[in-house]
Amino acid sequence: MNEKVTRKNHLKFFLASLIRKPIKLISKKLYISLEYRYITHHKLNWKNPTRYTEKIQYLRYYVYPNWPLVTKCAGRCGVRDYVKENGLEDILIPIYGIYDKFDDIDFDKLPNQFVMKCSHACAFNEIVLDKKSLNLHDLRKKFNKWLKTNYAKKTLELHYLKIKPQIIIEKYIGQSPLEYKIHVFNGKAKYLYLVSGRFKDIRYNNYYIDFTPFDEAQFNGWKKSDYPFEKPNEFDKMIKISEQLAKPFPFVRVDLYDIEGKIYFSEMTFTPAKGTLIFDDDKADFIISKWLDISKFITNKN
Repeated sequence: MNEKVTRKNHLKFFLASLIRKPIKLISKKLYISLEYRYITHHKLNWKNPTRYTEKIQYLRYYVYPNWPLVTKCAGRCGVRDYVKENGLEDILIPIYGIYDKFDDIDFDKLPNQFVMKCSHACAFNEIVLDKKSLNLHDLRKKFNKWLKTNYAKKTLELHYLKIKPQIIIEKYIGQSPLEYKIHVFNGKAKYLYLVSGRFKDIRYNNYYIDFTPFDEAQFNGWKKSDYPFEKPNEFDKMIKISEQLAKPFPFVRVDLYDIEGKIYFSEMTFTPAKGTLIFDDDKADFIISKWLDISKFITNKN
């Protein structure tokens, strides 16, 4: 990745932080346009989106906020129901409960290790490896803050707006399992990236769907692993699951784990990185765009 792109310009960041809130209040669409330009250095073409990242912006603003099934599947609780409705309950990570408030949780009934997540946001998670060492006061403060956070308003990913803020507690399935993030376009899985070393030395490896390297799609300065990965034995099944779950949508990323041959579902993501990816090779933005047809959603209201 070009170091000039990845190095933070502190003055630019400070100036942007001053005008962020006022612009959000004036016009969400203008904010998204400026955010896209600020991060990717490309002007956003609303009338004729040709880049993959532009098409994600169009879906982000015009399409997904008005699609109840998208909202359902973006939420960590609602998506479990969707997976069950598709006859795939066996891939769901077992849970210990869903709670409206932190104080509703009876920690005495939980095992020593578990994972806590907020239903309405990305990255509001806590991995508990030793319950006995928990500081419940600090944990309560953290989750109460998260539950009060309007994630949709914060990120302008408005399909999160109607998700009920809750805490879901999952079974702990291991530290840093390999994550297969499968991108499905108009019902067809086309590429994925594999995440390894999360919380330690995180690496991202991009592949076409036949598991050949798609190095041009490395993004945001993330490094590849120092060693190659073999295609998992259950990969064809993972692709079938992803395409089944993604069938109603023009685009969604389906995240799965493969742990010793057992497939687990993680989440569905409709606007990865808010559609502001910076690819190592700019041509990847156009390669991926060819897989995504949003023409039936394009209107004259731009």
